[in-house]
Amino acid sequence: MRFASASLAAIAIVLAVPASAQDRTTMSAPVAQPIVDTIPAARDIAYPGTMTLDVDATDIVRGVYTVKQTVPVAGPGPLTLLYPEWLPGKHGPRGAIAELAGIRFFAGGKELGWTRDNVDVYAFHIDVPAGADAVTATFEFLTPVRRNEGRIVITPEMMNVQWEQVSLYPAGYYTRNIKVAPTITLPAGWQGATALDGASVSTTAQGNRIAYGITDYETLIDSPMFAGAHFKPYDLGHNVTLNVFADEAKYLEATPKAITDHKRLVDEAIHLFGSRHFDHYEFLFALTEKLGGIGLEHHRSSENSESPEYFTDYEGNDINRGLLPHEFVHSWNGKFRRPAAMWTPDYRTPMRDNLLWVYEGQTSFWDFVLAARSGMMNRETVLGDLAQTAAYYSERPGRAWRSVEDTTHDPIIAARKPRPNSSFSRSEDYYSEGALAWLAADMKIRELTGGKRSLENFARNFFGIRDGDWGEVTYEFDDLVRELDAIAPYDWATFLDTKLRQPGQPAPLDGITGGGYRLTYVDKPNGYHKKRSANFGDFYYSLGFNLSPSGSVSSVLWDSPADKAGFVNDVEILAVNGVAYSKTRLEEAVTAAKDGSAKIALLTKRGERYETIEIPYTGGLRYPVLEKIGTGPAPLDRLLEPRTWKPAADKKKK
Repeated sequence: MRFASASLAAIAIVLAVPASAQDRTTMSAPVAQPIVDTIPAARDIAYPGTMTLDVDATDIVRGVYTVKQTVPVAGPGPLTLLYPEWLPGKHGPRGAIAELAGIRFFAGGKELGWTRDNVDVYAFHIDVPAGADAVTATFEFLTPVRRNEGRIVITPEMMNVQWEQVSLYPAGYYTRNIKVAPTITLPAGWQGATALDGASVSTTAQGNRIAYGITDYETLIDSPMFAGAHFKPYDLGHNVTLNVFADEAKYLEATPKAITDHKRLVDEAIHLFGSRHFDHYEFLFALTEKLGGIGLEHHRSSENSESPEYFTDYEGNDINRGLLPHEFVHSWNGKFRRPAAMWTPDYRTPMRDNLLWVYEGQTSFWDFVLAARSGMMNRETVLGDLAQTAAYYSERPGRAWRSVEDTTHDPIIAARKPRPNSSFSRSEDYYSEGALAWLAADMKIRELTGGKRSLENFARNFFGIRDGDWGEVTYEFDDLVRELDAIAPYDWATFLDTKLRQPGQPAPLDGITGGGYRLTYVDKPNGYHKKRSANFGDFYYSLGFNLSPSGSVSSVLWDSPADKAGFVNDVEILAVNGVAYSKTRLEEAVTAAKDGSAKIALLTKRGERYETIEIPYTGGLRYPVLEKIGTGPAPLDRLLEPRTWKPAADKKKK
């Protein structure tokens, strides 16, 4: 197209006008369309009839669950079925709807049309025809078969069935008021374990069919299943069973000491809380390298996994035995007593996670206490773990701008994905920093009462109420303050607010000092450090990074020497001062540079770029430890002492 010179000049003038100076009122301008919620709100009334749920879990080659579910209806008209989205224990909208496929609905032998809600994509709208008394749904759940697709839940040896992945429920009702009769078919020869009651087993051409008694949908979702070809249950007393599944049968066998320790865990927990909020409790425990890792709490069970050598190398791996104590404590803290804003009537209502520093933080406090009291972890391991936690938060720069309570929103904000510079952005610190804050509360109570009371009194009075009740009792911040004040009068509102709701506060180490110890650093790894860093290079408190076994950077401490030198995650260290990398060689280089006479020059690779980076550091190796103040038993020692049995060393002293 050709323009006259005058026209070109006019165009130039128009184009020269800044966008901010143009009159928006003369331009096209759409008007926002209102978002209309067409999904019925949950009501606390009974749903008419009982759903049936039939899951075929025999396709372990493709990793597919095939589902047939029947939902009774009261008559014709609109029906909305929901797929669970906001899941307790996951603290966020983590429903696996992307793996749902082949969805079809039927009534009276005819297929029905359906529409997915364009606002809440977890909702399916169906028009029930006249004369229908039920709607049947059929679909497949396509489980991940590669780790980059998600958590592996089916292997050739075992599976983890989470009922929320293989079921729908009708909108408009509290889930506790919806009845369901679940059935599952497992591969031939497999056995399953779950907290569901009333199991009836039959053999079919497809495999082992297990029909459970009628339950409510809330209890169903809270009662997952582990199943597998290699299975062994252990009775831990108090109607608690350790249900062990393994990649190979040889990993199932536990020593008498191992089972005694786990029995003592149950004894110590029930002694601590003075109650049981379950009729029976099932540890669902996978020893596996194939099934995806998990640690998830439920009211009458838990989903846990550890390495296959959990029992066969029992004496050598106590550093990894805090998981079962943690999930067991959740039966009292998190499931029975739950923050009011985290309890929801269905799996569509968002949870508000502000008090996770109680739900998870105090649970993290009790998990190391019970691990020590039961003998599952030895005292030196627990003290080493506490030292590591204390050092981590003493050095965590993100604490300057972000409170512990703000990190309770991370399951929603970050969905637990890997993060760059997590020491500065922070992640879910309400677990471990929350535990330090509760240790400080324990020691403060001991100080205020002359050692006559402790956080144990709070635990029994707050979580231990209503023995035998496995419903839910909710609480708010003021309830915590009131109960703590009843144990030991103090300004607990300010205490908790300062440590957990305010950024820029000192690391909560007063529980350690009040417990008769102090945080310090040594230049040689002790037994705890050797166990902890057996598979990686621990230079976090010296150079400022951790390394994978191959020498790749896995985490960097913000504003550390390594960070200032330009190290980021996945940078690979190829050589140390001109010689091929090894963890020992780098440790020797850091030690040699302590007096300033040697350098630390690292040949690195990032992508296709090679670079030699010199880190100006002369502080030597640093590993955190707790050093005892004074002599004799300290308050922290007394906190870790067993309550239901006497260690052999104590018996000899007598």
